[in-house]
Amino acid sequence: MSVTGRCYCGEISYQAEGEPLMRAQCHCRECQYISGGMPNVIMGFAADGFAYTSGQVKVHKREHAETPAHREFCPSCGTHILTRPAGLDHMVIIKVGTLDDPDLFGQAELALQLADKQSFHSVPEGIPAFQRWME
Repeated sequence: MSVTGRCYCGEISYQAEGEPLMRAQCHCRECQYISGGMPNVIMGFAADGFAYTSGQVKVHKREHAETPAHREFCPSCGTHILTRPAGLDHMVIIKVGTLDDPDLFGQAELALQLADKQSFHSVPEGIPAFQRWME
């Protein structure tokens, strides 16, 4: 599989090659801040199959966090492109809304971080669900 995507203003674009390592919803509090309150819909890809094809992202990590993730944004429009989770250097987590063809996501295969789930969030029935990241 090959996917392409970009930020809202088009300054940043990327390509990812290979089969997705996961298709998920993330309900963590950090994703809620970034998404405006809802879970993030994400796809994990092998880091070595991912490349930016234009632009230069801004990287943010919470210095006070025990294991901070690196979150990459467009410096112009603020679109959150992806996350590089601490301890999972082999993977990048792409935000599905940035895909040129979001239909490639299909359906969530798992739900993560349900310990932070809000009462107005919904999780598809029958998929594996984890209170914390892959517990």
